[in-house]
Amino acid sequence: MSQDAPIHSWPGSYYINSEKRWESGTLSLTRTIVRFISGQSKECLASFRLSRIMEIKMESSSFIFSTLTVLEEGNVKHWFGSLKPNRVVVFNVLEHFWRERLLSPTSEARGAECQPSKGRELISLVAGAQRRLEDTGRVLSHQGEQFDNMMQGLEKIDSDLGVADKLLSELESPSWWPFGKLPWKTQQEAKAEDAAKAAAAISAGKVSSRSKVIASIPAVVSKGGNSDLKPGCLLVLVSSLEVRDTNCHLLHRFERNEIDEIRVHSPYEIAVRQRFIGKPDICYRFLSAKMPEAMSVLEMQYKKKMELTSEYAAFKATPLSSPDKEGTNWNEGLMQKCQDTELPVEVPAGELSQLQVQALQPSVSQAEAQELKQMLMQLKNLALEAETELERQDEVLDVLTSSTDRATMQIGKHTCRMKRLL
Repeated sequence: MSQDAPIHSWPGSYYINSEKRWESGTLSLTRTIVRFISGQSKECLASFRLSRIMEIKMESSSFIFSTLTVLEEGNVKHWFGSLKPNRVVVFNVLEHFWRERLLSPTSEARGAECQPSKGRELISLVAGAQRRLEDTGRVLSHQGEQFDNMMQGLEKIDSDLGVADKLLSELESPSWWPFGKLPWKTQQEAKAEDAAKAAAAISAGKVSSRSKVIASIPAVVSKGGNSDLKPGCLLVLVSSLEVRDTNCHLLHRFERNEIDEIRVHSPYEIAVRQRFIGKPDICYRFLSAKMPEAMSVLEMQYKKKMELTSEYAAFKATPLSSPDKEGTNWNEGLMQKCQDTELPVEVPAGELSQLQVQALQPSVSQAEAQELKQMLMQLKNLALEAETELERQDEVLDVLTSSTDRATMQIGKHTCRMKRLL
């Protein structure tokens, strides 16, 4: 049976307790399993599931060598040393995936359960709502383009009125007029102040809409390479991506139009890059067990900038390891839940079997729940983008109204002035 593709691997050594010696090889982490492969014999020296881990610690061997220890159920302790780039990086990655596995222990059962009709009905309903929202977004985008064209037309009208105002002022008050300040300069200063106020209002509205969070993903973050992986967080906003540390302090913000590339190394690992001319690029690498939840949103927002690597293709082509065991564990847990459920004392045999069948068949499977979660994330992203566009169009409408009123007043004043000149 083919092994599950590794999410990450590190060269190092493993202590074989029975032979009292260290063996060099490669420590690898997959979706559900941690294993160590010998570098010489290619034999699997240690393999255990993330769900069986009791504790992960950084210790010292013989008070000299720094090691990483993993305590497995049954009081089995595994010692790993000489890890590269260092044991802190390996500890951060293993602890992140182990803790996320503890928070969602039933995630290993994906693909083992059936597909009930209720789950499919919910998915079809959400898919229909998503199509309607996408149609609404296209209409809003077209409407926004029309508003932008109207703004350009009004700006041209305003510019022409400014030229007319200057010419009329020249006719009314020639340059050799000796009394005080020329009147059209006062009007130009007033218009400049109005334009500055309108620009400040629009920028304030854009800042408030950009701060809306679509998804918050706990991750192990590094800047540049894999040598400095530290716990942190990836925030997916409407118009940007934010990198934060464990204390929620902002490390870097990628604006949506500044991101040049998002490389997808696996469903759990991505790299975001912003290129510069004349100075080094800014690149952050994210490794997270929750990354598949944000991948659908990133595909919608940065579809043209995402690049799937050969590692990702190999990872997706590899099936989950030990599906039979996972299905067995899930069925055992479900049977235990059914045993804990109280049934009526006197129930005919036929009705009892129906109750057992209903208890054994969940209304929504884990795979369907995950699919629904991703679709709802996409809906949330579409809704927030639609809300942002509506807020922008409201601001444009306010500017259009004020600009139209100002243009109407100026046209009236210019008409009166021209009649006086005639």
